Amino acid sequence: MQQGKVSIVIPFKNTAHYLPECLDSILGQTYSNWEVLAVDDHSNDQSFEVLSQYSSKDSRIKVFKNEGEGIIPALQTAYAKSSGAFITRMDSDDIMKPQRLQRMVDNLIATGKGHVAVGQVKYFSDRGISNGYERYEKWLNGLTSKGTNFDEIYKECVIPSPCWMVHREDFERCGGFEPLRYPEDYDLTFRFYEGGLRIIPCDEILHLWRDYDTRTSRTHEHYAQNYFLDIKLHYFLKLNFNGNRPLVVWGAGFKGKAIAKGLQHHGINFTWLCDNPNKIGKKIYHEELMHFDVLKTLKNPQSMITVANSKEQREIKKYLKGLGQKPMEDYFFFC
Repeated sequence: MQQGKVSIVIPFKNTAHYLPECLDSILGQTYSNWEVLAVDDHSNDQSFEVLSQYSSKDSRIKVFKNEGEGIIPALQTAYAKSSGAFITRMDSDDIMKPQRLQRMVDNLIATGKGHVAVGQVKYFSDRGISNGYERYEKWLNGLTSKGTNFDEIYKECVIPSPCWMVHREDFERCGGFEPLRYPEDYDLTFRFYEGGLRIIPCDEILHLWRDYDTRTSRTHEHYAQNYFLDIKLHYFLKLNFNGNRPLVVWGAGFKGKAIAKGLQHHGINFTWLCDNPNKIGKKIYHEELMHFDVLKTLKNPQSMITVANSKEQREIKKYLKGLGQKPMEDYFFFC
């Protein structure tokens, strides 16, 4: 392990068109003590050739073939070749701002081990950014500016996969790239949370996140909504669920039904609440839906809230606050 060196792990597949911009942004970093471990996940375009050309010109860039198939085996292959004291990931179709590595290394050195350095992100696309991505960017950067990312971890992935850095020891203590669980970035975020790592606030845009129709997160089944819900339920039951307290599920939409089904699979009893008069009193999966005022009759409940509407979320939060309940202890938003 080389002190001060940053190992940049890059899985890639069929991104030959974008790789030059990505690699040039790394070559242009103000921090120069880095290595790139790029792994080709069975590309059928010129991606491997593009990276090999860069590797022939700069010995810090190393390119390998995936020893397995898929992003996680590619990440595992890359990490096995790494030697840096700091670990970070980069997507092969994105762009680093010039100060990204320097800022993250400085933050990790200043705070010491037990921390995650993150940066704000900016989406860009040839065809413009959707309202959904704009909202996600604003929400994510708002958390990052305060370092409160873990406070809303059950909503969405709160650490952008290509814009984090940690000490090697912390990375390995949290399980590295070992678990074969997708989405791999969300799983790693939960393991950072489980490992007690603290987020270092950042008010700078350090990463430019490219959006286009064929990017992996849009097209691969591993990034479908049900995979995200499976990870949320897995870690909630492992980290925050208290089996001695009554469990409550709010909402009976797609996510509410998926969570309810998951709880039944685990043999966990719960009370199912909603405010839709057309559903109250009816049964779904043999569970009766009840009005949310039933919550007042339960002793010290924990709530899993799957209601997506932002106005309704604010009303629910106000209602629970009035009952003296606290976020990430008594209630958890899953949307």
